[in-house]
Amino acid sequence: HLSLRRQRQMCIRDRKSRDYKMIRPNILPLQHVPNARDLGGYVGFDGRKIKMHRLLRTGKLCQMTKEDETFLINYGLTKIVDLRSPKEIELAPDVVPAGVEHIDNPIHGNQSAETDQKILQLKKTYTKDQYAGFKTMCHQYHSSVSKEYSQKAFNSLLNIFANTKDGAIIFHCSEGKDRTGLATVLILYILGVDMETIRQDYLFSNLMLGNYQAKMNQKIIDEGGSVILRANVRSLASVANEYLDTALLLIDEKYDGIDNYIKNVLKVDDEMIQSLRELYLEPKKASK
Repeated sequence: HLSLRRQRQMCIRDRKSRDYKMIRPNILPLQHVPNARDLGGYVGFDGRKIKMHRLLRTGKLCQMTKEDETFLINYGLTKIVDLRSPKEIELAPDVVPAGVEHIDNPIHGNQSAETDQKILQLKKTYTKDQYAGFKTMCHQYHSSVSKEYSQKAFNSLLNIFANTKDGAIIFHCSEGKDRTGLATVLILYILGVDMETIRQDYLFSNLMLGNYQAKMNQKIIDEGGSVILRANVRSLASVANEYLDTALLLIDEKYDGIDNYIKNVLKVDDEMIQSLRELYLEPKKASK
């Protein structure tokens, strides 16, 4: 097999003359599940598209309606992977349709004392420093990439994907933007989707979560919060190039690139990569 790095170089060379267009994600028509999308349709390795009805990224499922459940069952849902912390899960457990397997796979766990202290210090400045929320998000992305607990959780998620031979899998966190966003970056990259498309898919969460962001802002106004606090909440409720780049630059600088990170840190070997591609990419069209 060609190495992942070599395959990536070939894909980049093939795409140099491409005019990039805005992505058109497959948005799922769910009433009370935020940021719900099917990753199917993106073009991956060797020009093969990701299969529909297989990889679904969403936010929390705690307010899912019966109509949402019916839609997902008919859509082929067989498995849900919850990336939230145990505390989040306890406060807002998922609604799980009958017959669907549910797996808790927290990316952050309940976090270390060191991380909690760092975030606690930043939270104290949310009414004084307009960049405190921004710094918190960058710190979270740094932790998601570098903490051993998170690395093992991403490995577990990719193994779940590799061992799901058919049916649709939902993987989600709270709003489906950060932990789910990074998980999506990893699986799309492994499947051979180009980085510009991956970035656009990540940033699309801002369009999906506009209502949530507006409600958060209005809540602070109603409670008499300052404009600085509102600025911080906007940072916390959004995704940004800078957040994603915090993770990607760390991967480049500390782990010598995303290919090495996937293989050496997440322990995803060539055999597993090929298996994931066979499971989630459409078959290669026969040449005429």
